[in-house]
Order: sequence, then structure tokens, then C-alpha cells
Amino acid sequence: MRSNYEEAAAAAVYQVETQRNVYLEMRDGVRLSTDLHRPSQDGKPLDGPFPVLLLRTPYNKSTEVRDLEADFFAARGYVVAVQDCRGRHASEGGFTKYTSDGPDGYDTVEWLARQSWCTGKVGTFGLSYAAHTQAALACLNPPHLACMWLECGGFSDAFLSGCRNGGAFELRQVTWAFREAKESVEIHDHALVGKAAIESQDIHQWFNRMPWKKGHSPLRWTPDYENYLLELWGHERFDDYWRQLGLSASTYYQEFSDVPQVHMGCWYDPYARTTTDNYVALSAAKKSPVSLLMGPWTHGGHAVKYSGDIDLGDQAIVDNNLALDFNHLRLAFFDRWLKGLENSPAAKFQWEDDAPVKIFVMGGGSGRRNSQQRLDHGGYWRSEKAWPLARAIETAYYLHAGGELSPEEPRPPEEPELPSNYLFDPNHPVPTIGGNISSGVPIMYPGGFDQRETQDFYGSSAPFLPLASRPDVLVFQTEPLTEDTEVTGPISVRLWISSTAVDTDFTAKLLDIYPPSDDYPEGYALNLTDGILRAKFRDSWEEPELLEPGVIYPVTIQLFPTSNLFAQGHRIRLDVSSSNFPRFDVNGNTGENPGLSPVKIPAQNSVYHDPGHPSHVTLPVIPKS
Repeated sequence: MRSNYEEAAAAAVYQVETQRNVYLEMRDGVRLSTDLHRPSQDGKPLDGPFPVLLLRTPYNKSTEVRDLEADFFAARGYVVAVQDCRGRHASEGGFTKYTSDGPDGYDTVEWLARQSWCTGKVGTFGLSYAAHTQAALACLNPPHLACMWLECGGFSDAFLSGCRNGGAFELRQVTWAFREAKESVEIHDHALVGKAAIESQDIHQWFNRMPWKKGHSPLRWTPDYENYLLELWGHERFDDYWRQLGLSASTYYQEFSDVPQVHMGCWYDPYARTTTDNYVALSAAKKSPVSLLMGPWTHGGHAVKYSGDIDLGDQAIVDNNLALDFNHLRLAFFDRWLKGLENSPAAKFQWEDDAPVKIFVMGGGSGRRNSQQRLDHGGYWRSEKAWPLARAIETAYYLHAGGELSPEEPRPPEEPELPSNYLFDPNHPVPTIGGNISSGVPIMYPGGFDQRETQDFYGSSAPFLPLASRPDVLVFQTEPLTEDTEVTGPISVRLWISSTAVDTDFTAKLLDIYPPSDDYPEGYALNLTDGILRAKFRDSWEEPELLEPGVIYPVTIQLFPTSNLFAQGHRIRLDVSSSNFPRFDVNGNTGENPGLSPVKIPAQNSVYHDPGHPSHVTLPVIPKS
């Protein structure tokens, strides 16, 4: 006998009629253009009432992909509203990234709930920016919001991850602004000279001309984009700017809507920390069920089985391994909370009375090069009761002289031990090779890669050697592991450092080191997660304090969460340096904001690893069950 859910979800029930460019008036009089995809019969929209699903996007509501997604839900008994954000495409007003989406989202939810064809229940969904818009409106707690599915977004705190990270600026905000500015010229029909000018700009060359000056950047033909970008870049300290609605859900957690919600993210996504932080805080603070779903992909990549240069296996694809394809997975959630239909008892992915956390544990593959020329890294899905995992054992791996990484604490040496030193020249930064990136193409590419320079990665140069060979990269690694070791959870690195400069950056990167093989004769150094800290923010984001040259300070670098099985025979490695460009802006070592100051001077940086200064990485090791 089929359940109510299976009956409802089996096939399309309705035809769909789309009403284009319905203008909804916001509280300040600005009208936002909205497409309404409505269940219909014989070419006429039905009166319903139906629950409503809302997606708000700056990326054009009226595309074929967007229509197909909306029509799927409309054909199964939902009115789907897809709206252009303020100042984008067919909507009125000026575009300011992130900060206008809360009130506009609230007003849209309440307008939809008042319509005669609406049951009064509104759910939200969407990826990336369309997840940010959800979190922003939820901070205002609209009365008729009933549930949410946030995918790869919804800032917990844009200062800590998403816009800035450890005090450094995420330059994917620059590539995003450049890409969207070119489109904005077309949208608003600027003078043809402006359109031709911005399309002729070489973003690679402009990355060699940082920091950008107002009125003298590749965004000067689109002042809205130039102003917002330089404003983000210029706000170096954590102040009221970063507490704004739309940039910091954590500021509004108390007011945040207490409705059923799914927070979905990826290990190689720039919002991995945001996704898990939101889950931890909201699952503890709210009575409604809150779920976490973390896959192995890059930003929005749930339909593929690879991430960068690594293959995770067919099981990585949501459609193959969570009992339902992605649309039906979301439909099960919305049917439960907007229609009151029970989930299929046979479905593996439940939304009640089940483990609220689903994670993909990477690793365990063959290590061979597959037919797509990617490393077979492998992995599998697992259900958990909580995040972080309660059974994780926080294990310190200590840095030792000579590049050793070990659970053994440093022992007093027979002679005084010197720190590991390197010269950090901000004019020659360490190039970014993969990682937690979105909107970076063609400057940077997300995901897992062998940490070797190639012509594909910005900043690389011949003879294209491994990053580990650079004199400004410190490498600490374990002996080959005698047994499989799973690391799942948030990761932090505690370093004792000094510098000849008054300010500098320290970066840390966790890697899974494959041994040499026929396919990879030099082995494969797979990046898993990384982080950065601008040293003047070591004790406070609000009140930075410069270094005293030569003085030793403890600093903590927060890496993004991950889940990986380090196979027997592999090594765990930690790389420490002072730059990761173009993922982050480069510290000029002067104490000034590198988004405003062009001055760059070299610095000698030191990392200590003696008994009095036990630098270490803390790994959440999962015991074998």
C-alpha cells in the first residue's frame, strides 16, 4: 500500500501556467518583478488554495533552468514565486549586495500569504545568493514563513567566512563583482561605450593592479558594483557594518524564524563554515526540526561526483544515493511541512525521528587515475545524530623540527631548538590551487587538486613544481599511517609565531598525502581544507593590535570543517605559510588594510615548535566503530 507521500509525489498532477513580471510593491514603494508558476487546468490557473514556494535571486528569474525547477513543484501542487532581487533584471531600485534582502523578502512572503490562492503557508528554497536571501528574511521572522531549504549559503557571519576570513578579504567577491557588472551593463542598457569598455577588461591583469581605486577600476562603468565591493574591502574591522541584516544571521539568531529548515552545504564550498555554524546554533535554539546535509562537492555541485580533480564515486551524486532525486528530496520536505503529508516509510532520507545530520565521508577510493583523468578518492554517506560528532576525539598533532607532524608532544632538546623560518615576500605570494571557492573562474578554481603549480592556476610559474618545494611554505607531515584514520569536524591550528613585521598573515592547509603509484609516480598531495589569520586580529576582531617585531605570540587559525578518511599508508600533512593568492588578498606587512594600501614589504616569519611553544593542529579523530 502506497503512503500519502508516495501518491502525491509519484507524478505531475497539474499543468502549469506562468504569469510573468507580476510587480510586488515593497514598503518603500520599489516594485520587484516576480514570476508566478501556478497549478492550472485547461490553460487557466486554479484558485487553490495552494502552499507557496519562494525563490529570490539576482541571477534572472526567467531562465529555462529556473522555469524547469519551478514547474516541477507547481505541477505537484505549489504556487512557485521566483523573484528578481532589487535592482536586478526586471525589478526596480538600485542593487546593493546582501543588505536589502531582509525587508524585501519579508514583504514578499507576506504579500504571497495574503493572496486568495495561497493557503497562508510559504516555504523558501534556493542556492547560494538565493540562500542568503532566505536567511536575511528569516532574521525578521515573517509570520507566514513555514519552512526553508538553504543550499550553500545564508551567512552566519560574513566577516568570519564568505566575505572576510581570519581578517583577510576573500577575493572571490572581486571576481563575482566583475562578472555581474558586465551583465549589469547589459541589463540596464548603459552607454555602448561602457558596455564595450567593461567587456574588454582583462581580469588577470587587474589582479596584478591591486588594490583597486574608486573610479579607476574595471568596475568604474558600474558604480553600484564598484561602491559595494570597495566598501566590503574597506571595512577591515568587525563593527556595526558586519552586524547588518543580511551579513550576520548570528546577530539575529534569537529572532530567526523557528520553522523546519534544512542547511545543505559542501566540504569544498566557501559556505561550509556558515552552513555548519548555522546548523549548530539554530538546532540548539529552535524547537522546530533543523537538519544538516553536507556533501563532498564544490559550490552547488550536488549533481556531479567530482570536486576539482578528485572523483568521489557515483555515490556522491544526491540523485543516486539518498533514496530520492534532488527535486523529490526537497518535495518530500515541503510536502511534510507545507501540506502535512507523511514521508514514505521506505525512504532512507527522513525528516523526523531520524538522524538530523547527513554527511559524506571522503576517502577510501583506489587512488588510481580514472577514465576522466581524476584521482579516485572515493567516499560514502553516513547519518549522524549531531554536529560536531559527539564521539570525535580532539587529537593534537604537534609540529616538530625537521618537518615531522606527530601526536607526540615536543621534548626538551639537548641544544636550544631554532624555529622554522621563511621569508614572506608579498610581491610573490603562494598561488591558490583549489579549495573552498565559488565565482572564481577564470582566476581560481574550486575543489581538490594535487598541490602542484600548473599553467591553469593563476600565479603559477615554470618549472611548475609542487607548492611544498617553495621556500616560503613550511611542510609538516606524519609517517605513513599504520591504519585508516577518519577526521570529521571543525579543525583548528595553534601556532606560536614571530615576525620582523608589525603585521603579517599566517595560513594553514590540511592535506591527504597519497603514496607514489603507477598513475601518480610522485604521489598526490590532496588539499582538504585551509584557513588564514591576519596577525593583528589574533586577540580581537574589533580592536586589532600590531605585532612587536621579534616577540613570540600564540595565534589560532580556524580551518573550514571537513570529513575525510586518511587511508593506511597515506600521510597527514599540514602546510604553513603567509599567503594564499588569489583566494585571499595579500598582506603588505605594514599593518595597513591591503584593500586600501599598495605598499608591500617582505617579512621574515617564524613558527616555533619547542616544548614551551607546542604548535599543533587539532584534528577531530573518529574512533572505529
